[in-house]
Amino acid sequence: MIEYRVTDRSHVNLTIYNVLGQKMVTLVDATKSPGEYSVIWNGRDASGRPMPPGVYVYRLEIGGAVLSKQMILLK
Repeated sequence: MIEYRVTDRSHVNLTIYNVLGQKMVTLVDATKSPGEYSVIWNGRDASGRPMPPGVYVYRLEIGGAVLSKQMILLK
């Protein structure tokens, strides 16, 4: 689960990448009103295929601010 907060109405983009920097799936690409949000990644890529266990990076962009964090997918 990835949680984030929007303080002003902003465009939000949340994308998952593998450790090679390849985009796996975009979970959020929309304008959001102020508030707290959470997104659950089901461990699948954009085509719906299950991803192997390992380290992934999510990139969260809200307005002009960008945050990247690593996460581990366990099976």
